Amino acid sequence: MVLGSMTTETPGGASSSPENKPLGRRLLRAGLAIALLALAASCSACSPIYVIKAGIAEMQILRARQDIPEVLNDTTVDAATRGKLSFVFEARRFAANELGIDVGDAYTMFTQLDSDTLALVVSAAHKDRLVPKTWWFPIVGRMPYKGFFSLEDAQKQQADLEEEGYDTYLRPTAAFSTLGWFNDPILSTMLRADDVEVVETVLHELSHRYLFVSGRVGFNESFATFVGRAGAAQFFCTRDGGGPDTLKCLRAQARWRDYQRFSVFIDEMMEELNAVYDDTELPYEEKVSRRGGVFERSLARFDADVAPTFESVTFSGFRNTPLNNATLLTRIRYYHRLPDFAALLDARGGDLAAVLAELKSNAGTVEDPFEMLPSDGR
Repeated sequence: MVLGSMTTETPGGASSSPENKPLGRRLLRAGLAIALLALAASCSACSPIYVIKAGIAEMQILRARQDIPEVLNDTTVDAATRGKLSFVFEARRFAANELGIDVGDAYTMFTQLDSDTLALVVSAAHKDRLVPKTWWFPIVGRMPYKGFFSLEDAQKQQADLEEEGYDTYLRPTAAFSTLGWFNDPILSTMLRADDVEVVETVLHELSHRYLFVSGRVGFNESFATFVGRAGAAQFFCTRDGGGPDTLKCLRAQARWRDYQRFSVFIDEMMEELNAVYDDTELPYEEKVSRRGGVFERSLARFDADVAPTFESVTFSGFRNTPLNNATLLTRIRYYHRLPDFAALLDARGGDLAAVLAELKSNAGTVEDPFEMLPSDGR
C-alpha cells in the first residue's frame, strides 16, 4: 500500500469507533477522498492514478471491517479463525503493556478478503550493483517497492522495468501497516498461518507504529523482523497458559534462531557480491557475468551447510525463487544484521522493551540507524 509498509511472505473488549456507524462511514469515505486528492496533487514523482487506485483499495478494506469481539461471538465463524483472533488481541495487549508500543485502534477489527492475496509487490534493482530502484511517495518518502491490488497492473509495471534493464521481483503479500494513519484491521490473509506466525505478524506490523525512520526501509523492516520474532518468543514463553516448555514457545524460539542463521547467510552473500560490484576495474558485462558464479556458490552452500541447520523454517520461498539482485535485496531488507539485534537484546539482559526504547531514542542521532547496533552479533 502506498501509505505503509509491506510485510514479506505470514480477546477482549474493543472501544466503539465512530467509523463503524453509518454516519462515521460516510465521513471516513469523505475524509479518505480528500486525503487521496491531496496525495495525488502532491505526488510529483509518482503516478496520481496509482495513488488513487491504492487509496480506493484501502477504502474497500476499511469499509469491510468488523469488530473482532463481534466475530469472536459469531458461532458461524470457524473455531480456528476465532482462536487466532483471540491471539491477535493478546498480542496487542502484550505490545502495549510489555513493549510500550502505542497500538491505538490497530487490529481491533477484522476484514474478510475475497482472495488469498492481499496485494502484489513489485521491486527492481540494478543488475551490476545491490542498489534498488526507488519510488517517492508522500508521508513515507522513498520506497524500494510498489504495492498493487491488481495483478495486471503489477505485471505491467514488472514488464516495463525489465524492458528498462532492471532485475525485478513480483511477490504477494498478506499484510501491511499504514503506520497509524488508519485503523489497520486484521486481514483474513494474515490468519492462514499458525498461531506463532499470527502473533509474529501482529508484532511486526505494530513495531512500524513505534519506530519508522523515513527513507530507511532496510532498517525499518529488519527492526520489525527482530521485534516480531523476538517478541513472539517472549510472548509464548511468558504468557498465562504458556511457558518455556510449551510447543509454541519452543517453536517461536526455534524460528528466531533460524532467522538469525538465514541472516548470516544473506549478509555473507551480500558481502561477496559487493566485492564484485565495487570493483571499478570491471565493466558492466563482467560484473553481471561474475555475479552468476557468486549466486551458484551461495546456493550450493545454502543447500549443503545452511539448510540442514534449520530447526523450524525451510526458507523454501528463497530457494525456489530465481536469484537476482531484486530478489536478494528483498531478503536483505528483512534479514539484515538480525544477530546484531539479538546481541543488543542479550546485552540488555533480554529486556525487549528497553531495547525498543533505546533504539527509538537514538534513531534521530545517527545518519544510518544500523549504527546503533553492535557489530559483533555473529
